[in-house]
Amino acid sequence: MRERTLILIKPDAINRGLAGEIISRFEKKGLKIVGMKMMKMSEEKAREHYSHHVGKPFYPDLEKFMTSMPIIALVVEGRNAVDVVRRIVGSTNGREAEPGSIRGDYSMSVSKNLIHASDSKENAEKEIKRFFKEDELFDYRLAYEDFLYASDE
Repeated sequence: MRERTLILIKPDAINRGLAGEIISRFEKKGLKIVGMKMMKMSEEKAREHYSHHVGKPFYPDLEKFMTSMPIIALVVEGRNAVDVVRRIVGSTNGREAEPGSIRGDYSMSVSKNLIHASDSKENAEKEIKRFFKEDELFDYRLAYEDFLYASDE
């Protein structure tokens, strides 16, 4: 069963030149990238995405950080994608994240921890719709079938 999840490569990862390394980890695991774009997150989008944190003391700094520079939003697809991605990403606190995970290898922070990954199938569906239109997502199966059966006309 195919499952999709959202990943946001945060401004600190972009600034440190880690985007390619981060993306390659998902590809090497066998997940398919079905959507990807670089964008600057608006304050409105940040408030929507982090609505569960709005009102907390750290939220203003989080919003400022997430809107300060571009992010890369991507959707990956694969079997148990949400759980697989969460294991690759590692725990929120980079100092406590397992070595071998993205945060365990490259982060020393809780707030500037390089990457966001959806935490459930339900949230993945909502978050994907927040950052991508349906026509911005690619279906490999259809493309492969089109390629196989394309005529030479």
